[in-house]
Amino acid sequence: MNKTVAFHTLGCKLNYSETSALSRMLEVEGFVKKDFDENADVYVINTCSVTDNADKECRQIVRKIQRRAPEAMVVVTGCYAQLKPEQIASIEGVDLVLGAAEKFNIAKHLKEIAEGPADRGGAKICSCDIDEVSGFHSSFSVSDRTRTFLKVQDGCDYNCSFCTIPLARGHSRSDSIDGVLANINELAEAGVKEIVLTGINLGDFGKGADGGKTKEVTFFDLVKAIDASAAPGVERFRISSIEPNLLTDEIIEFVATSGRFMPHFHIPLQSGNNHILGQMRRRYKRELYADRVALIKKLMPHCCIGADVIVGFPGETDAEFQDTFEFLHSLDVSYLHVFTYSERTDTLAAEMAGVVRMNVRNERNKILRNLSYQKMQYFTEQHRGQVRPVLFEHAEKGGMMEGYTDNYIRVQVPYSPEHTNKIIDWII
Repeated sequence: MNKTVAFHTLGCKLNYSETSALSRMLEVEGFVKKDFDENADVYVINTCSVTDNADKECRQIVRKIQRRAPEAMVVVTGCYAQLKPEQIASIEGVDLVLGAAEKFNIAKHLKEIAEGPADRGGAKICSCDIDEVSGFHSSFSVSDRTRTFLKVQDGCDYNCSFCTIPLARGHSRSDSIDGVLANINELAEAGVKEIVLTGINLGDFGKGADGGKTKEVTFFDLVKAIDASAAPGVERFRISSIEPNLLTDEIIEFVATSGRFMPHFHIPLQSGNNHILGQMRRRYKRELYADRVALIKKLMPHCCIGADVIVGFPGETDAEFQDTFEFLHSLDVSYLHVFTYSERTDTLAAEMAGVVRMNVRNERNKILRNLSYQKMQYFTEQHRGQVRPVLFEHAEKGGMMEGYTDNYIRVQVPYSPEHTNKIIDWII
């Protein structure tokens, strides 16, 4: 009998695209995919390092697996597995821990364990020095034909003082343009209508695309190549999170005239105070961020702009938080992703003075989430009554279905099977 495998993903869309790639690899090897709440022979947990309770989440998930299928093999991979392999290996019930360089060799490791002694004597750790991680593994999600997340870049050479991603994923490296186009054609054949380009530092695309560390191509080169590609059926492309210092005028101007790249940007800010940005080791000041937003809105007044922001960074005073609030309030952005700062081991920020009390962090998070709600309501109302193209998704929820306009306004309508995976002009 073919063995069965189930997956659980924590974290970002990039993790979800990589889980899909791992799933396809194991299916090629003869594994039968199961839902995570079903009994399976192997469970794979793809972890994240951004949250401060990764260990707690992992332990809870493993305990659930042990109650449901005590004889099953448990594999833990992803960013947290790279950062804390010994800690994960100590969790009762974990059999295999795969670091950044080994997760795409999962089939080989499962085969070696299956052919080994029955008494494995604890979890096997297959990790590595993150500086030795090289090569690019393309991946994309295929669970929903409507919208797919395609990884085109991995790793990061920035060293923001709060972030563990460079330690978890290694140096910046990319797919080739030809490799990206080949994946797009494959997704087009599968009926995908919208592709979201993703990466750890997406705007840094080009490093490693020639097999080395130099940049022979840029993200703008990739955008132009995609826009010009045939890829029948794929009508929409979106750019996921891109650093403001890497979002160039030429990229913005190109999207403004493109019929395939949607008027939607997500641009991390993290703080609206220049002193805190410096402490975070970000590579821009708030003035540059404001310039990016102003140019986008000048060329595309209807464009949706999202921003990431961190509250409670070490040393952030009430006045500096107010500075961030007022800056965001003044900006013509459409929504915020608000993160409460959490101490991460092996980061510069964890050693900084001026720890902000947790209740203060939580209150600041609440204030900015309320601002985000107001901004999204305002942005939506600006387009009320307009006709915009909506791509409707497959899922039915309580007799309703959802879709997104070109400029990322969510639309809910009564479920209609003939609307699924189609772009329809709709009155907002």
